[in-house]
Amino acid sequence: MALAPTLRSVTSTGSAGGELSRPVIDLHTHSSVSDGTETPSELLAAAAAAGIDVLAITDHDSVAGWDEAAAAAHEHGVTLVRGIEISCAWRHSSIHLLGYLPAADDRPLREELARARDSRATRLERMVERMAADGIPLTYDEVLAQVAPGATPGRPHIADALIANGTIEHRDEAFGSWLGDDSPYYVGHYAPDPVSAVELVRAAGGVPVLAHPFTRTRSGSVDDALIARMREAGLVGLEAYHRDHGADEVAHAEELAVRLGLLLTGSSDYHGTGKRNRLGENTTTPEVLEAIEVASSGVTEVLRP
Repeated sequence: MALAPTLRSVTSTGSAGGELSRPVIDLHTHSSVSDGTETPSELLAAAAAAGIDVLAITDHDSVAGWDEAAAAAHEHGVTLVRGIEISCAWRHSSIHLLGYLPAADDRPLREELARARDSRATRLERMVERMAADGIPLTYDEVLAQVAPGATPGRPHIADALIANGTIEHRDEAFGSWLGDDSPYYVGHYAPDPVSAVELVRAAGGVPVLAHPFTRTRSGSVDDALIARMREAGLVGLEAYHRDHGADEVAHAEELAVRLGLLLTGSSDYHGTGKRNRLGENTTTPEVLEAIEVASSGVTEVLRP
């Protein structure tokens, strides 16, 4: 597979010296099916309004938003890449793996995602109990009120409950004080090994890309040896261009991609009002999107209007 660089510009110079329009491609966003604040339909409407040409919906451990997103993509004239973001664990660190275009009905993948979602739900209740015991004004019912029907529950919903009851103003406050991996209120949950997750995505016909591998906000770090093992298992790319990566992290990802023969992607990791990330703030080139399509089995296609 040829390596194609990722650019954040949306124009290129043609042979006659003029500028040719290039599509704006954002391959990492979340809806209210996981921890975004907009329904899949609202997410696609927001993408269209922001001038996004190609959008990937990548909710945490769930494909439940795919059908609604597909209908909305057609309505708004946006090309849709259906995907997931799998929460993995390695050496007490949280690692996120993007899986593009897997078969939605692949049984091993669906069972692994369901196991992770179930474990996450029970852990939230224990976290709330710890927080309440320490005087933080919160009940589990308040948290459940923030989880949309069928959505994957997660720590952002605890933050949303704290916003709703007036304790904080933004999710960042909760994660900075109480919800981080190093917090005394943190409770772990089941998550697959990242190498196994890569194998699952590939077996389901999908294309695995490691999300923001060197983010400065994560406890612990992902080392190059693990990424090399993931590459041997079928990893296709690295999400290099992300707001959680500074110049050093981007340079590291670029060097590693060349060394291991990986694609480079860029994305917003948009969550609606749940994060400060903005649609299209980092993008992926058409060449890389084409390579992702080629690397997939073709069972789940990119949906073009």
